[in-house]
Parts: sequence; structure tokens; C-alpha cells
Amino acid sequence: MEKPAAETPERLAFYNRIDKSHMTPLWAVLSDLVTPEPRSACQPVGWRFAEIREAMVEAGGLITAKEAERRVLILENPGLRGQSKVTTSLYAGVQLVLPGEVAPAHRHTQSALRFVLEGSGAHTSVNGEKTVMEYGDFVVTPQWAWHDHGNETDRPMFWLDGLDIPMVQFFDASFAEMLDEDAQPVTRPTGQSAAEYGNGLIPVDADHASLNSPIFNYPYARSLEALDAMRKGRDPVPCHGWTLRYTNPLTGGDAMPTMTTFFQRLAPGATTPCRATDATVFVCTEGAGQSRIGDETISWGPRDIFVAPSWAPVVHEVAEETVLFSYSDRAVQEKLGLWRERRGNA
Repeated sequence: MEKPAAETPERLAFYNRIDKSHMTPLWAVLSDLVTPEPRSACQPVGWRFAEIREAMVEAGGLITAKEAERRVLILENPGLRGQSKVTTSLYAGVQLVLPGEVAPAHRHTQSALRFVLEGSGAHTSVNGEKTVMEYGDFVVTPQWAWHDHGNETDRPMFWLDGLDIPMVQFFDASFAEMLDEDAQPVTRPTGQSAAEYGNGLIPVDADHASLNSPIFNYPYARSLEALDAMRKGRDPVPCHGWTLRYTNPLTGGDAMPTMTTFFQRLAPGATTPCRATDATVFVCTEGAGQSRIGDETISWGPRDIFVAPSWAPVVHEVAEETVLFSYSDRAVQEKLGLWRERRGNA
């Protein structure tokens, strides 16, 4: 795009006059609206889980899960402070449910994912079905689905919450309701959704138009098995290693309509550079390493969380085999024909 036209006293007087009628000349702002490449306030950033955990434990002594409705510390991108955003389109927070607590049942138009960071045996209930949560599990909470969390174990449970809150805010489409009871009635056997949809078979009357996967817990152990099988059968992609995408078995599309979720294994060494338009939130589950994201280098290990902004070149470097979970807004960008990726140094 060409630079804005030079200003003159006559033009400035004109701008001031039309400003009173809430008008702005496009030629004065076009270069900021239609940019040659993505331009984002989102910055590369990382959080150590040990630091998050310490703050969460302190929060656990200050407020109950019921008082807070959700006891969560928001992970705010330093370039987007005060906006409750981890990227320009996504939200991230870490939630704590202590032994004996219930995070009360509610529902909202925002879609949510949970990725378990620590603990074993607590549960989430979604639309009448309970699932037990283990380390590394990816749990889907569809928009407008009743959901509550409980911890009947003797240890605290921590997980990452990922939501499309900024997108829903952008469209002014937020609705939310509380249930009259803390915990919703459980009307389906635990594991029913996985049994019906997770074995390459689906009920004959399944809703093929569903935007959300009917499977709402993708267990870590099973995901690792799939990733290891992939590793044995094919070579890694130089910029991504071995990467799987969680899907909706009814459509073959993403497990969630607004967020794409990935499961990735990296071999020792460095990936080749890659940049894409979907800013991505990563969580390390096994191994350790560092990522060069633009001009920043972020070191990370198990349970640590880090962000790669849109169109920032990314190189992952690991000394041992490493597993990453990640999520981004690629699902929306692909539907709109906006998503792009560039591999290599070009």
C-alpha cells in the first residue's frame, strides 16, 4: 500500500469539519487498515507453570470456587494487557478446583476447552454426562452446554482453559445462564460419548450437522498412542514434526467450531522456520526445549505455556523427544478463506 497522502491546511480543516459528523477519510487511514502483512499487538510470551501454580494456590486460600464461579487466573498477553486476551482472538486461563469443591453449573455462548495440567480423578460434567479428567486430557465444552466441575479426590486439580471469548465479544453475541443447582443431574453413563463415537462407528441417527464433536474428552494416553503410531509410519514434517489435529467424527472437521486443537511430537533437533496467520497457544506435556518466535527466544518445559503471534516465524529446538498440545483460531480463518502458512525462510 502507498503511504498516506500529504496533509495540507485545507485537508486538515476538512477532516475537522467532517469529524463532527462522525466521518473519517479512508485515504488517511487505509495503510493501517489494509496492511501488506499481518500486523498484531500480540507478542511472544511464556509462562512457567511453577509460577502460575504458586499464585493459584494462594488464590485458593483467598476465594472459593463457588464464590468465584470459576477460580481462574487469566494469562494476558503483554501486548494486550487489560483485555483478557492471550492472542487477539483467544482467551487463556488456569483454573484450580480444590478437594471437595464444585465449580457451579453454568452455560454460555463461548466455546471452551480444558487441558489438564496437574491432578487426577476430578471431573467435568457436560450436558448430563460426567468425564473423569487425567493429566494431558483435552476436554471440549461446546457453546451453550451446561457444565460444572468437581473434585472428589484429596489433591488439587489444575487445567488450562481456552475460550473464544474475544471472538464472541467482537460479534456482541455473549449470553450466559446459571443453573439452579451447583451440579447438574448426571443422566448418561460415564464414557457414553466416547463409546458411541470414538471407535470409528456412530449412531445411525447422529446429528451430522453438529458443529461440535460429540466426544468431549480426548484422553492423553489414547492421543499419545495415535501420535506414536504416526511416528512409526511416516517421516516428520520439517517445520512441525509429527502433528495430529483433533477432529469431530461426525464431520471430519475440527472438534470445535472456533478453535483448532493440535497434538504434536518433536524429535531432537530444530524444526525449520514456519509462520502462519493463526496465533497459537502451546503447552508442553513431555520433554523440554525453547522456541525462537520472531526476535524472542522462550524456554519451556512440562506444563509451561507459551504463545506465538500471527505471522511470527517460529523455530522449535529440543534436545529430547517432546510433546506439545496447542490451540489456535485456524478453524475460523479456514472457514473464511483467510488462513495462510509460509514454510522456510522465505
